Amino acid sequence: MSTKRTTAWILAATMAAMFLGRTAAAADEARSADRAVTRRIVVSLPDRKLVLLENDAIVSIYPVAVGAPVSPSPVGTFSVVTRVANPTYYKPGKVVGPGAANPVGTRWIGLSAKGYGIHGTDNPGSIGYAKSHGCIRLRNQDVERLFERVRPGDVVELHAERTPEIERLFTESR
Repeated sequence: MSTKRTTAWILAATMAAMFLGRTAAAADEARSADRAVTRRIVVSLPDRKLVLLENDAIVSIYPVAVGAPVSPSPVGTFSVVTRVANPTYYKPGKVVGPGAANPVGTRWIGLSAKGYGIHGTDNPGSIGYAKSHGCIRLRNQDVERLFERVRPGDVVELHAERTPEIERLFTESR
């Protein structure tokens, strides 16, 4: 190999390494920043609202559907365990693939309470009501925004009563 070719190859390899190093460093920095954020989802079942908090600051509030009286939403503190884009819906005797007719909509955020999750819907008219089988339902565009921000391990609180904190959260957001 000629000296010019060798020099050009070394320069190209050095530039690529520098670029990749910066890209890797940027990715590491983003992962580190993501770990530094403390996310919490707070759901007020009586208000039928979901609040997303990052480092205790309100990021967004969404109207939701909650469990019907015959199939209430669980109450307590849980965590996000799975995230599935374009999920398949499974029920004994029924399987619905991704698409407009899918009862869980375009996103599934599975909770540590087995069988429960936060998801979209094929029936946006149900939002604001106690109409689900216990899960927390959002409009598809809302659950897609929420899905992008949450990660496994994030805390999810489902409250059956309006606590002073929930009162404060809803008052601050106005």
